[in-house]
Parts: sequence; C-alpha cells; structure tokens
Amino acid sequence: MTANPKQVLRDVFGYDAFRGPQAAIVEHVCSGGSALVLMPTGGGKSLCYQIPALCRPGTAVVVSPLIALMQDQVGALRQAGVRAAALHSAESADAAATTWRQLQSGQLDLLYVSPERLLGGDLIDRLAALPLALFAIDEAHCVSQWGHDFRPEYLQLAVLAERFSAIPRIALTATADPRTRAEIVARLSLEQAAVFLASFDRPNIRYLLRDKSEPRRQLLEFLDTQRGHSGIVYARSRKRVEEHAAALKAAGHDVLPYHAGLPPQTRSAALERFRLGSGVVVVATIAFGMGIDKPDVRFVAHVDLPKSLEAYYQETGRAGRDGLPAVAWMLHGAGDVPPLRRFIDDSDAEPAQKRIEHGRLDALIGFAEASSCRRRILLSYLGEAGSSDCGNCDVCLEPNQGADVTEPARKALSAVYRTGGRFGAAHLVDVLLGSETARIRSLGHDQLGVHGIGKELDRGQWRSLFRQLTARGYLVAAADGHGGLQFGDDVLVKPLLRGETRLEIRLPPAAKERRGAGAGGAPPAAAHNADPGLLAALKAWRLEQARQQGLPPYVVFHDRTLIAIAERRPTALEDLAGLTGIGRAKLASYGEAVLAVVGSQTTPA
Repeated sequence: MTANPKQVLRDVFGYDAFRGPQAAIVEHVCSGGSALVLMPTGGGKSLCYQIPALCRPGTAVVVSPLIALMQDQVGALRQAGVRAAALHSAESADAAATTWRQLQSGQLDLLYVSPERLLGGDLIDRLAALPLALFAIDEAHCVSQWGHDFRPEYLQLAVLAERFSAIPRIALTATADPRTRAEIVARLSLEQAAVFLASFDRPNIRYLLRDKSEPRRQLLEFLDTQRGHSGIVYARSRKRVEEHAAALKAAGHDVLPYHAGLPPQTRSAALERFRLGSGVVVVATIAFGMGIDKPDVRFVAHVDLPKSLEAYYQETGRAGRDGLPAVAWMLHGAGDVPPLRRFIDDSDAEPAQKRIEHGRLDALIGFAEASSCRRRILLSYLGEAGSSDCGNCDVCLEPNQGADVTEPARKALSAVYRTGGRFGAAHLVDVLLGSETARIRSLGHDQLGVHGIGKELDRGQWRSLFRQLTARGYLVAAADGHGGLQFGDDVLVKPLLRGETRLEIRLPPAAKERRGAGAGGAPPAAAHNADPGLLAALKAWRLEQARQQGLPPYVVFHDRTLIAIAERRPTALEDLAGLTGIGRAKLASYGEAVLAVVGSQTTPA
C-alpha cells in the first residue's frame, strides 16, 4: 500500500481532492500527531483516520459505539479493497478468532471495536504487543455525561493516553458546543492535541419548523411530500412512537416503530430493513439513530422537541449525508417544554449542571421561537458566528415580519393574573377565547372580565404568544412543577401592562390560512443532467448487487456516483475510473457490469 495520502484518496476511495480541513488533519495524524476533529455529518470525518491508517505502519484501532455503524464501515472498506474487521458482541467466537489471527499476522489495516470490547477482558494488553498505527475515537461526544448520546464506557478511554502515549489518537464528532468540546479534551486527555474545526453548516438541509396544532395531520401532510424517500420521525415517548407509526402505516407508508420497549429482535430487524431498503420510514425515540451511516435519508422529522439544540443538530444531521437535498422538519409547542424541564429538575445532577442544562433547553426554545434565520442561530450556538441568512429555512423562505402584539400580550398577562397564576397556557387560551367548558364554569372563570376578550387571535396564535412570552421572560413556569404560568421579570411585565412599552412577535398565520400549507416539506430536487431511465437501471442493478452480498445499496455505490455515471455515460473502464467514488477495487469488481448497464440503456443514433 502506498504511503501517499492523495494517491490513497484517489486509488482506494475514488476522490480527486480533499475537502475543507481533511488534508491538514490527514497530514497531522500521518506525522504522528493527535487531534480533536469537529466536522459535520457527511463532511468526511472517516477519511481523516482511514487514510492515515493506510499510510502509517501497523493496524489502526477505531472505537465506535454501535454494531450497525461498525458493520457499515467495515463493509464499505472491504468494498474499497481495504483489510478491515470488527470485534463486537454480535460476532461469533469463530469470527472473533479469525479476526484475531488476522490482527496478529499483520493482515488488518483497520480494526473496529466497541468501547466495551476494548476495555473488557485482555484486549488492551494484547494490542500492546502489536504494531499500531493510531487510535480513532469516533462519536467522541459520547464522553459528555450530560450529552445526548452519553456512553459511560467512553469515560474510561483516557487509559489510551496512559498505555499508548506514543500512538497518535484522533477523536472525532459532528456535534459539540464549546462546553462539550472542552469536556472531550479533558476526559480523553487531549490537552496537547491539535483541534481542527470545520464549518458545521449543512447547506443541503432545509430547516422547517411549524407550530404544533394537529400533530397527526401535520405529520401526514409532511410525509405526503416525501413518499418513496427514507426518513426518520422522532417522538418523545414509546406510546407516541406507536401511535404515529400506526397512523402512517394506515396512510400507506412503509413504516416501522423503534423504541427500547420492543424486543431486541424486533429492533434489530427494523434497523436492518432501514439500512438495506429504500423508502423505509422509522418512527423512533432517540434510542434510534446514533451512528447511522445511511447516506440517502432524505428527511428527519421531529413531532416533539428534542432535549437540546445540540441533540437537534445531531439528529437532523442524519439526513442528507450524501450532500443531496434533505429536510429537517419539526413541530414545536408549549406542551413540549414542561416534560423536558422536569427531566432536568428530577435528575441527580448537581445544581450547577442543572443550570447548564436549563440554559441549553432555553437555547432550543429560543431557536424554535425565533423570527430570524434558523441556520444562523444554530451555527452561532455551535460557536460559528458571522454567517449570513441561509435562504433555506422556513424563516428565510416564508417571510413573516413581527407583528405588534402589545394588546394581545397585555390580555394574556391579565388572564394569568385574574386566574391566580395557577393555570397553564391551554386553559388560559380557553378563557381568552370564551370557551364554555365544564371546568371553566366550575372555576368561575366564565365570570372573569378576561373571558372571551381574545377573539382577534386563533388558538394556535394564542399558544404561540404564550410560548414566546415565556421564552422572553414575561412569564415563567410555577415552581410547583404543575405547568402553571406566573409573572416573570417585573422589569418586563409592569411596563407592558401599563402600556409603556410595545412588543413585536412573529406569530404563525391563522389556522384557515395555514391549513394545507403546513407541510411545506419538499426541498428542491437535486440538480443533475442524468438520464432518468439510466439512473433507474443503475439503481436496480445496485440493489441486486447489494442483496446478493447482504449489504446496504449505498455501500456498493452512493447515489452521487450513480448520478455521475448516468450523466457521463462512460463507455470504457478508464472513463469510469475518473468518476467520484470509484477506486481501484470497485472498478475491478463492478466496472464491466456498470458499463453493460450503461450500454443497455444507450439510445440508438
């Protein structure tokens, strides 16, 4: 194997040039340096350790948190002609023995292991006797105890710095705010490592947020724009996962539920169908998704708020890994916030950590309620300032300037005061709209002066107003944890009630205006000149190849590669060799067959 990184990039992986900081990272690690790499999903993190693994002597050990991720990575590397294997709990004793023999005899370039497998038994001791190229710690944010994907075993990986001080270590993650980055450095003993920070921007993802009014209907409308595409729908609880999955199935979608309450075999089967198939939708709790390597996920939908803005970025990053257009669609409503706050308050964390987590939740709420470009807010939170409006989020695409809501806001505050500060937004909206429910009558709230004074806004607009008044500090949740709203900062509340200040807030359109337009989900189609018939034939050929080998189709070739083939219509192997994603091994394995497919679809002159 050549030790020239650029030649490895071309010959093995089929790419002509490095992207962003890849070249600097590869050079640094190849020369023996350790690194912390922060790069967005789909930005090419894996190449940052895979190429040094092929350029340095010895075997590279890659710590990866999920078996499915390891299987995908090993499968893709073997397709490219790289000697790769994995050690994990799903491997048989015979397979593990074969892998170990290959490792001892120097026949492996990369060995993937779970943190549990690496740290359990005598594996570290056995590795110490072998020539090692490097250690790569993938999904390094798992080290953060209050992160969204925490894995306790990751805390023990600091032992690598002690036992293998002369071996370069590279920690990689797509998601880490500045606080989490510092935590990774401290917990993995990377204080002397170089830090490489790529842009976190994923310009191919369209961010669309919608006020939650009728979640089931809104989700169905959105998925109608995504038929035939693979995607993930995230819901807060197992019950909501089951309900949404049933509704989507009834509407004709190829859908599977996924949550921790299902039998392990059912979960494994769902993951396998998602990996190997196309057009499959998984409705899941956040137990599903970390480490998914499937590049053709065209959408990620949240029907409930995630835990934090960092978690949101990580989860939405599972869409569009191939760089083609994708959409991140999310519903948000006031009812999402109290359960998330209770989760923080009921935890065993120290008070200082709880304040940090409440701050992270507040950042997420601010993002959801924003009237400025979503992408700018998201990138700023991740420490990347100075970006301009993206033109590819709902705020940019659907301009809706802030309206003067001073009078409605005063009515809302008056309703809080007149009802004693003991009721949540849903009840307060009922009062303002003049509802005649049994509860309102039993409480005597139909006799209050604020009953029925809010007909200028509809229910969804009132809920949004209460949500934003809370996000801005005019209202706060009652300390008893029951969801009641009370006055917030007097410096804000009193001048507004007295009419001394004005308030402008971006409200959603009225229900009659937004019905039927609530999905708004389809991103622009990928721009290419590929012949549709040839592209379909190539995808059918790829699917058959994948089925024969028990691999996901994208491990054979990414969509981008098939599009390039269908655009260029190569007639010789040397023409095919110049296309992205086709290295020497894939050219040898598939070249003639691909040319035959192209030839069969050629239109006679």
